[in-house]
Amino acid sequence: WEFNGSFYQPSAFLMMGIPGLEGLHHWISIPFFLLYFIALLGNGMILFIIKKTQSLHEPMYYFLSMLAVTDLGLTLCTLPTTLGIFWFNIRRIGFDACLTQMYFIHTLSLSESSVLLAMAFDRFIAISHPLRYPAILAKSTIIKIGLAIILRSVLSLLPLPFLLKRLTYCKKTELSHSFCFHPDIMNLACADIKVNVFYGMIILLSTVGMDFIFIVLSYILIIKTAISLATKDECLKTLNTCVSHICAVLIFFIPMIGLCMIHRFGKNIPPLVNTLVAYTYLIIPPALNPIIYSIKSSHIRGALLRALKKKSY
Repeated sequence: WEFNGSFYQPSAFLMMGIPGLEGLHHWISIPFFLLYFIALLGNGMILFIIKKTQSLHEPMYYFLSMLAVTDLGLTLCTLPTTLGIFWFNIRRIGFDACLTQMYFIHTLSLSESSVLLAMAFDRFIAISHPLRYPAILAKSTIIKIGLAIILRSVLSLLPLPFLLKRLTYCKKTELSHSFCFHPDIMNLACADIKVNVFYGMIILLSTVGMDFIFIVLSYILIIKTAISLATKDECLKTLNTCVSHICAVLIFFIPMIGLCMIHRFGKNIPPLVNTLVAYTYLIIPPALNPIIYSIKSSHIRGALLRALKKKSY
């Protein structure tokens, strides 16, 4: 412990695996390792195929590349500490290292929310204004959107580590997860955390909350446009182009909302539920997104098959 007058700050935190199942961590690590492996391989393959296939150099696939990069970042943020606990029982993480991991996890989560909103906008333009689609989403526009996403995420969450660093902490240093999460660290403090709570809530509502609202509005307009088409087959074909994105939105936002609710209001919820929701939020989307897009997109599937044939030859 570092002592400076009445100010206490732990030198490290202790992370938690799956409560009540510590004796099974080696076996539990197998599905976690597989999910991480699928996330790394799948998103890496998506990026490789889009880069190498000229026909995929379109706005939709540029946004998909952004999603894959974000998912790779999230995977690499949580993989060392999660597998470190399951394989080697390494629970200790330094205070500054914990704040750094927390900052990157939240920044990448916010970036993923923003990318999903950009993908919803892409689908709306492609369906509502197909003739103007290439002009509206030119390469320069996509680059500007990407830079805006990065700046928005990096700058809006920059105060978080400093708001946590100013707090004095109690002797309890055990986190609820195998990674560092802002509400989790904040709740270990003995000081007044109203500023942290208020800032966290404002950022959550003004970024992820607004993203979700605009995604829903985009799909209301998309459905309205699809219904106005001449035939039922054309309507279904149009909506079918959005299935992958809808799945990506659901598997990201549902666990995220659940985890936020648990940390805000779920004082009496069993720790196991809290842990499972957290893992679902951070590990499942990066693993499932490349699978969903590979299954639903015939262009990606075809490019993947051609790449595999070239390798075999």
